[in-house]
Amino acid sequence: MAETAEEKRRRLLGLAKQAVSKAYSTGEHSIAQAINAYNEIEKTRNLLHERVEEWYGIYFPELTIGSPEKYTRFVLSAGANKKQATEQQLAEIFGDGSKDLLTWIKNSIGGEPEQGEFAALKAIAGAELELLRTEKEIDAYLKENVPKLMPNVSYLVDYKLAAELLSRAGSLTKLAMMPSGTLQLLGAEKALFRHLRSGSKPPKYGVLFKLKEVTEADRRSRGRIARLFATKLSIAARADAISKRFIGKELREQIDRSLVKIREKEKLPRKPSQWSPSPGRQQRPQGRQQGRPRWQDRRGRR
Repeated sequence: MAETAEEKRRRLLGLAKQAVSKAYSTGEHSIAQAINAYNEIEKTRNLLHERVEEWYGIYFPELTIGSPEKYTRFVLSAGANKKQATEQQLAEIFGDGSKDLLTWIKNSIGGEPEQGEFAALKAIAGAELELLRTEKEIDAYLKENVPKLMPNVSYLVDYKLAAELLSRAGSLTKLAMMPSGTLQLLGAEKALFRHLRSGSKPPKYGVLFKLKEVTEADRRSRGRIARLFATKLSIAARADAISKRFIGKELREQIDRSLVKIREKEKLPRKPSQWSPSPGRQQRPQGRQQGRPRWQDRRGRR
């Protein structure tokens, strides 16, 4: 007996629910949400720290510390009246550098903030530290779960970069099916569309610019290194999504051998660039064109 329209609707709805449940059971979407939250929290925390450092710099301009966490902890602990800070109190924050800090405090040209002003500054500093704790918790979650889901990809690159590639692709399956050239440009969509629209120089990499091997390389070799990593990451993603075999060590050895060859080529004399605008798309001329003055018409009359 043929099923009715209502029975067919219920059956298809049940299949759709099963497909959604299966898709969300892998943990891919949780990792994508986690890395997006991590990036947003990191950006917000950096903005808050800039505000704290600029504000408290009015009262202690000599305080120059590379660690934002230690700077903020000092503001919370001794920012109300830095002259009353003890060596033990500073040692809990800065360790061995507390003696130098006491000298800075003694010779500081800054004053002390008012009670109401410091309350506002303290609230911002407290929010920054709270965001830092949340950031560490998300980082621990990513460090534990990304290698489980993507053992090959996370073996080749940092686990946070692997999670960001997954987030931008949409899923591990989409990342695995993605051509290496598309993977190389993940995160450079704006520059790519600007190139297609105006004929500007095409981008060579997106989020892969975060790789240490790319940032520390010679400028003319960055695109080549990004393409190398994109090719191997594409293979690693297919292994993670389909075959479930661990081939990360083998891929890493291939990358290291190729990096040696690329760095040897960096020592060769540099060749002139062969890039030119796309056919039919000419760059807008810079500055005033040579020729007839603007106040003359085509017949030469003034």
